[in-house]
Amino acid sequence: MSDQHAQKQAAAKAALQYIEEDMILGVGTGSTVNCLIELLPTIRLAGAVASSQVTEDKLRALGIDIIDLNFAGTLDVYIDGADEVNANLQLIKGGGGALTREKIVAAASKKFICMVDDSKSVEILGRQFPVPIEVLPQARSYVARQLVQMGAEPVYREDFVTDYGNVILDTYDLDVSDPSALEQQLNNIVGVVCNGIFAANQADVLLKASSNGVQVLTR
Repeated sequence: MSDQHAQKQAAAKAALQYIEEDMILGVGTGSTVNCLIELLPTIRLAGAVASSQVTEDKLRALGIDIIDLNFAGTLDVYIDGADEVNANLQLIKGGGGALTREKIVAAASKKFICMVDDSKSVEILGRQFPVPIEVLPQARSYVARQLVQMGAEPVYREDFVTDYGNVILDTYDLDVSDPSALEQQLNNIVGVVCNGIFAANQADVLLKASSNGVQVLTR
């Protein structure tokens, strides 16, 4: 087992303390979340709201009831990973392409718990990992041109369609020194459905795993 995978497992185990029996849990998407999903059968849940079809299928396979967010109301806890996180617990997410659904579930939850291994911790977001932007298919070229005007380099994620039937532009060289402002600026481009900067919906608690254990950071 790699050290990184062991760290992901440690972060997932630390997240269990935030889950109470009979709650409806918001569950994210990705490799660290998969470690958490493996542990969920040890807890009696009322059900789960999944942030992607992939997560939904994994939860169903374990016999966990899937609940539509429209009927679940406000969730107590949403647990997910991230592709990058800064010291203010602002994130870049969407490497797996589920960013819009993830952002919706995060917004509908009282507490967002983010689990990462320490390789995801950065000083400034977006320098190593591109910002994924979900775009309506018809607007792909238009949005790409707007991004180029901002000095960025959008790359169409080929052979990938989101759960909502849209496409993703993985966008390099954006200035993410002010994540909140850029998140709003990107959302204001016509044809953008959502972007992978989680500043308005940043994490409330960060579980950062390293070879020295799991550090708990709160904002």
